[in-house]
Amino acid sequence: MKENSYNFIELTELEVIETLPIYEEKKDFTSLEAWKKGREVKIFFYNKIIPSLPNEEKYNLNNQIRRAAVSSTANIAEGYGRYHHRDAIRFYMISRGSMNELKDHLITCLDLKYIGESLFNEGLSLIDSARKILNGYINFVKKQINNGNGK
Repeated sequence: MKENSYNFIELTELEVIETLPIYEEKKDFTSLEAWKKGREVKIFFYNKIIPSLPNEEKYNLNNQIRRAAVSSTANIAEGYGRYHHRDAIRFYMISRGSMNELKDHLITCLDLKYIGESLFNEGLSLIDSARKILNGYINFVKKQINNGNGK
């Protein structure tokens, strides 16, 4: 077992333990409001929009919605796991792009009459709220870089 300059302890060729002193078990990406809001959007699409789609959309719109919904939270998680703020911001912006993609899919569902106005408005509100929180978090991380706290 040896410690290297990346703050990891190598146990064997296949095992690596993170030893960064700043890690807190109760505080990880799931504690971020941006991730929580993205999760609400993802659950909304899975529980309310996808079941409304006709069978002929199974491999088209259905698949696109699933990928964008999962991407919206997965990229926040991946960005949070990066050790450089600039790298993390790139993933948060990809997440924001997925939120925009979901908004477009929601509009498509309304246009094609797969959903009604009330479901559309509910989804739009969730997406807009999640994007605002995510934009705020991106701005916070950018300020950390500008204040010299960026890694």
